[in-house]
Order: sequence, then C-alpha cells, then structure tokens
Amino acid sequence: MNMLTFLYRTRPGRILLKPLVSRSVSELSGRILDGRLSKLLIGSFVRKNGIRTEDYILDDIGSFNDFFCRRIKSGLRPINAEAGALTSPCDGLLSAYRIEQGTVLSVKQSKFTISRLLDDSVLAAGFEGGYALVFRLCVDHYHRYSWFESGRFVARRKLDGIFHTVRPVALETCPVFVENSREYAVLDTENFGRTVQMEVGAMLVGRIVNEASAPCDVVRGEEKGHFEYGGSTVIVLIPAGRAELREDIAGKLGSNYEIPVVMGEKIGEKSAGNEEM
Repeated sequence: MNMLTFLYRTRPGRILLKPLVSRSVSELSGRILDGRLSKLLIGSFVRKNGIRTEDYILDDIGSFNDFFCRRIKSGLRPINAEAGALTSPCDGLLSAYRIEQGTVLSVKQSKFTISRLLDDSVLAAGFEGGYALVFRLCVDHYHRYSWFESGRFVARRKLDGIFHTVRPVALETCPVFVENSREYAVLDTENFGRTVQMEVGAMLVGRIVNEASAPCDVVRGEEKGHFEYGGSTVIVLIPAGRAELREDIAGKLGSNYEIPVVMGEKIGEKSAGNEEM
C-alpha cells in the first residue's frame, strides 16, 4: 500500500490527511521549496521523473520552486494559429466531459456541479450542454500555462480551499475540484462565447501565480501563469454548440480516459455556424 492509498482509503490515514491538505501546511511547504537549500532536491527530482533539462532555460535557478516552474525554450511549444482552433492551455492529461443537468462526471466517477465549482449559479447556467475540459498536470509536466483562446478577460475570481492531491486515488474518494483552492478567469471570446479557464491547486501547491488583471485583452498562447510545486489541474468550460472536439478526444468523451496533450496543441475547433449564436 503506497502512502496516498493509506491516506485516502484507511481510517487512520484520513485522520493524518486533514492537516496535510490544510493551507498552512501548503504555504509552509512553499516557503521551504523557495529556499536556496531546496536546490539539493533538484537532481533526484530530474532523475526520478525523466525530465529533459536540455529543453528548458535554467540560467537563474535559485531554488526548487524556480526549477519546478522553469521556462521552456523558444519554439518547443508552438501555438496552433489556425482561425477557430481550440488549443490546449498546458501540458497534461486531458479528459473531456459533457455538462448535463449542471453536473460533470469527473475522473474515476467523482461528480461535482459546475455551480459549486464556480460558486456562481448564474455563470454556471451558461455552460449547460457544453464541455468541461480537464487537464491534469503531473509533477513531470511543464507547469506554466497559456490562455487557451484570445478574447476579453472580464472577471477574475479566487476561491480559497484546501489542497487535496489531484491523483485518481483522491478523485475516487473526495469532491476534490470543489474543495481545493482554485482561481478562474471569465473570458469573452469570438469563437467560443463566454468561457471559463480555471486553475486548481493541489497537495503541496502553495501558490497559483497568474499574471494579468481584469479587465484586459488577452491572446491565445500568451502565458497566463504558473503553478508551484505539486501536480495540478486546469479546467476549461465551453458553452453548448460552440466547439467540436478533435475526433480522438470526442471518441473518449465522458469515459475518464486521459489523452496526453501539450500546450498550444489543437484539440478541437469552433463549431460550424456558431457565428449565428
């Protein structure tokens, strides 16, 4: 039995879990990983996760967190520039779901409502029949993310919470996405209408760092922000009738199957005729 299984599936483990997912523990972990001594952890982290260090800019790494949110070299994450393309905002494992009666069926059958996810029932109602795209980042993924589409960034909301891991063992047990600390942007786009792009923190992630302040115009592929240490999640919500998913993704809709994607990759396109909506 590994540690996460013990914490989430046994009674003694759940007793120990409560302080571990607290904001104070996450913030303390973040401060430790900001310190210069934390650089000693980088070598083993690279070896364990098979990270290709030659792909990244590593000139000014002063701590483990500096390394974790390292920047990738120019040209290695080209952003699809086709008109009407729906692009991935990050590297990760993508699962896609239809929003039906306000509910998303998430990884490993864990259910949550869009209203609870957003803490806004009016905004949530606009996504009925649409898509929830869930991008799960593991610790070996690139932890910077971009705007998935160009448009007007009209509102930003931060929801305080706790910090469960986003691994399947937790998703099977807890309503992780509606309990975890998260932040989202409301984005008005020409191709997809009013959308939401959300970042969800995870165990030992002390900070979600976003750059822009609403209101402002943003551009597809422009950096939106980054996560500090831990696996994390980006969620994109798209209204009904606005997008057609790539065939391989549409074929796995609602199945909990995760498809590897990278930032800027085309994962769908605007629906034909959605200009009339």
